[in-house]
Amino acid sequence: MATVHVVNDYIEALPGETRQLAHAEWGVTVAADQAEGRPLDIGIRIREGLLRVQAFAAPADRAFDPWLLLHWNRQTRIVRFTCTRERDIWVQADLPVTQIDEERLDALLGLVAEAAGLVRRFRAAAGA
Repeated sequence: MATVHVVNDYIEALPGETRQLAHAEWGVTVAADQAEGRPLDIGIRIREGLLRVQAFAAPADRAFDPWLLLHWNRQTRIVRFTCTRERDIWVQADLPVTQIDEERLDALLGLVAEAAGLVRRFRAAAGA
Protein backbone atom coordinates (compact mmCIF):
# COMPACT_ATOMS: atom_id res chain seq x y z
CA MET A 1 0.00 0.00 0.00
CA ALA A 2 1.34 3.47 -0.88
CA THR A 3 2.45 5.62 2.04
CA VAL A 4 -0.13 8.28 1.18
CA HIS A 5 -2.89 5.70 1.63
CA VAL A 6 -1.40 4.39 4.89
CA VAL A 7 -1.28 7.90 6.33
CA ASN A 8 -4.69 8.87 5.00
CA ASP A 9 -6.38 5.75 6.39
CA TYR A 10 -4.67 6.25 9.76
CA ILE A 11 -5.66 9.94 9.98
CA GLU A 12 -9.27 9.22 8.98
CA ALA A 13 -9.54 6.64 11.79
CA LEU A 14 -8.34 9.04 14.51
CA PRO A 15 -10.86 10.47 16.96
CA GLY A 16 -11.21 14.23 17.16
CA GLU A 17 -10.49 16.87 14.56
CA THR A 18 -8.60 15.76 11.47
CA ARG A 19 -8.41 17.19 7.98
CA GLN A 20 -6.75 16.62 4.63
CA LEU A 21 -5.26 19.93 3.52
CA ALA A 22 -3.96 18.82 0.12
CA HIS A 23 -2.70 15.68 -1.56
CA ALA A 24 -0.20 14.11 0.89
CA GLU A 25 -0.82 16.78 3.54
CA TRP A 26 -2.98 16.48 6.68
CA GLY A 27 -3.75 18.22 9.93
CA VAL A 28 -4.66 16.77 13.31
CA THR A 29 -5.78 18.72 16.37
CA VAL A 30 -5.24 17.13 19.76
CA ALA A 31 -7.83 18.37 22.26
CA ALA A 32 -6.70 20.81 24.96
CA ASP A 33 -7.45 18.35 27.76
CA GLN A 34 -4.95 15.93 26.19
CA ALA A 35 -2.32 18.55 25.31
CA GLU A 36 -1.44 20.41 28.51
CA GLY A 37 -4.37 22.82 28.42
CA ARG A 38 -4.18 24.11 24.84
CA PRO A 39 -5.10 22.40 21.58
CA LEU A 40 -2.10 20.98 19.76
CA ASP A 41 -2.17 21.34 15.98
CA ILE A 42 -0.01 18.80 14.19
CA GLY A 43 0.84 19.04 10.50
CA ILE A 44 1.75 15.92 8.52
CA ARG A 45 3.19 16.05 5.02
CA ILE A 46 4.82 13.70 2.53
CA ARG A 47 7.36 15.34 0.27
CA GLU A 48 10.60 14.34 -1.42
CA GLY A 49 10.65 10.86 0.10
CA LEU A 50 10.08 11.99 3.69
CA LEU A 51 7.11 12.04 6.01
CA ARG A 52 7.44 15.27 7.95
CA VAL A 53 5.49 16.00 11.12
CA GLN A 54 5.52 19.36 12.89
CA ALA A 55 3.63 20.93 15.75
CA PHE A 56 3.60 24.39 17.28
CA ALA A 57 4.46 23.73 20.93
CA ALA A 58 4.57 27.16 22.57
CA PRO A 59 4.62 30.87 21.75
CA ALA A 60 7.64 33.08 22.30
CA ASP A 61 8.55 34.01 25.84
CA ARG A 62 11.72 35.88 26.77
CA ALA A 63 11.87 33.94 30.06
CA PHE A 64 12.53 30.71 28.13
CA ASP A 65 16.11 30.22 26.95
CA PRO A 66 15.95 28.63 23.47
CA TRP A 67 19.52 27.35 23.85
CA LEU A 68 18.06 24.76 26.21
CA LEU A 69 16.48 23.14 23.15
CA LEU A 70 19.93 22.17 21.86
CA HIS A 71 20.50 20.18 25.03
CA TRP A 72 17.05 18.61 24.77
CA ASN A 73 17.74 17.60 21.17
CA ARG A 74 20.67 15.49 22.38
CA GLN A 75 18.24 13.47 24.51
CA THR A 76 15.49 12.85 21.98
CA ARG A 77 15.02 10.19 19.37
CA ILE A 78 13.48 10.94 15.99
CA VAL A 79 11.94 14.26 17.12
CA ARG A 80 13.71 17.57 17.54
CA PHE A 81 12.90 20.93 19.03
CA THR A 82 13.24 24.07 16.93
CA CYS A 83 12.88 27.75 17.61
CA THR A 84 11.94 30.56 15.22
CA ARG A 85 13.66 33.93 15.19
CA GLU A 86 10.69 35.21 17.15
CA ARG A 87 11.39 32.41 19.72
CA ASP A 88 8.25 30.36 19.06
CA ILE A 89 8.95 26.71 19.84
CA TRP A 90 8.12 23.90 17.42
CA VAL A 91 8.55 20.14 17.46
CA GLN A 92 9.52 18.42 14.21
CA ALA A 93 10.14 14.88 13.06
CA ASP A 94 10.99 13.22 9.76
CA LEU A 95 11.05 9.61 8.61
CA PRO A 96 11.71 8.16 5.17
CA VAL A 97 8.45 7.09 3.55
CA THR A 98 9.89 3.61 3.09
CA GLN A 99 9.79 3.18 6.88
CA ILE A 100 6.20 4.27 7.38
CA ASP A 101 3.51 1.86 8.43
CA GLU A 102 0.58 2.40 10.79
CA GLU A 103 2.58 1.41 13.88
CA ARG A 104 5.50 3.73 13.10
CA LEU A 105 3.17 6.57 12.21
CA ASP A 106 1.36 6.15 15.52
CA ALA A 107 4.68 6.14 17.39
CA LEU A 108 5.92 9.20 15.49
CA LEU A 109 2.81 11.24 16.23
CA GLY A 110 2.98 10.12 19.85
CA LEU A 111 6.58 11.30 20.15
CA VAL A 112 5.72 14.69 18.64
CA ALA A 113 2.77 15.15 21.02
CA GLU A 114 4.90 14.00 23.98
CA ALA A 115 7.67 16.46 23.09
CA ALA A 116 5.21 19.35 22.72
CA GLY A 117 3.75 18.43 26.11
CA LEU A 118 7.25 18.50 27.61
CA VAL A 119 7.78 22.07 26.38
CA ARG A 120 4.40 23.16 27.71
CA ARG A 121 4.93 21.54 31.13
CA PHE A 122 8.43 22.99 31.44
CA ARG A 123 7.24 26.48 30.63
CA ALA A 124 4.28 26.18 33.01
CA ALA A 125 6.58 25.04 35.83
CA ALA A 126 8.93 27.94 35.11
CA GLY A 127 6.02 30.35 35.25
CA ALA A 128 6.41 31.34 31.62
